[in-house]
Amino acid sequence: MTIRLSHRWSLVACSRRDYAEPAHLLGTRPSKHCEPDAMTDQPPKLLDLVRSMIRTRQYSIRTEEAYVAWIKRFIAFHGRQHPRDLGAAHIEAFLSHLAVEQHVAASTQNQALSALLFLYREVLRMDLDLRVNAVRAKRSQRVPTVLTHPEACAVLACMEGLHQLMAKLLYGSGLRLMECVRLRVKDLRFDMQEIVVREGKGQKDRVTMLPARLVDPLQEHLHRVERLWLKDLAAGYGAVYLPAALDRKYPTAATTWGWQYVFPAQRQSRDPRTNHLRRHHADESGLQKAVRAAAKLARIVPPVGCHTFRHSFATRLLEQGYDIRTVQELLGHADVKTTMIYAHVLRRGGRAVRSPIDED
Repeated sequence: MTIRLSHRWSLVACSRRDYAEPAHLLGTRPSKHCEPDAMTDQPPKLLDLVRSMIRTRQYSIRTEEAYVAWIKRFIAFHGRQHPRDLGAAHIEAFLSHLAVEQHVAASTQNQALSALLFLYREVLRMDLDLRVNAVRAKRSQRVPTVLTHPEACAVLACMEGLHQLMAKLLYGSGLRLMECVRLRVKDLRFDMQEIVVREGKGQKDRVTMLPARLVDPLQEHLHRVERLWLKDLAAGYGAVYLPAALDRKYPTAATTWGWQYVFPAQRQSRDPRTNHLRRHHADESGLQKAVRAAAKLARIVPPVGCHTFRHSFATRLLEQGYDIRTVQELLGHADVKTTMIYAHVLRRGGRAVRSPIDED
């Protein structure tokens, strides 16, 4: 990893005087446009600048929250010194601390590094090209937990209502958890029995199957969702969140049926970025808890989560003889090597090798 520090920046918001007061520098709430206050003529706070830059690049709200959290931890780790006064050695020390003391996963350490690179390159305008010789967290080589088809059906049978329908989509279509809760009505193509996954992992779109068994339950569910949406419209709250700048490009799209969430939240909430009151998609934590509870009721011993259904979907297709490239496309993997891990699962447990003790 290469990091270089050259002092080519001129952001008045990042002065040492500002950082002497952490609350003044870090801010208590995001700034909408990150411009100097007209009344106080104060420069924007550092984390407001970070948030503004992230939103300019149209990163997700989760990326924003993660990056801001890592930057706060980095600053706190170094005794609240200003990031401009810190260098590659300080980044190394922080990353090594995460690996050695905190025992974080390699992906977690990489996320922290990405947040710091974003801070220095995009916000502080400091080029980074000195090598960071931090202790790197070891990347784990885990085999995914996979349910047999009877086990998956047993877990689903222990669920009910909306959570059961969502879990069936995870298993029947290979969706990731957030891809499921973020589904829009227009992306369910009943006539073609397919689902269009928009902006999945890596901001990529893909098409996966819509199980025939779920067509009727989904259509019945959408009738109930439509009635809720019409009720919101009548109350003046029928506009849904639109990604990127679509709300400006298509001003009326937010109130159309096609853009509504397939799985809306039970209650309205305020958008953390715009403060608008609207109905967002269902909270993923509810489905996560329901899946864990169902696995316990079904007496499944290995730990089971929502992503286990995606693993089981891929393994089941390979068991049925489908080509691995087809499975790769349905899962949305950029590299077939990622999909190959499920072929490794298939070869375990005697599926391809006969134990000597079983010989005559």
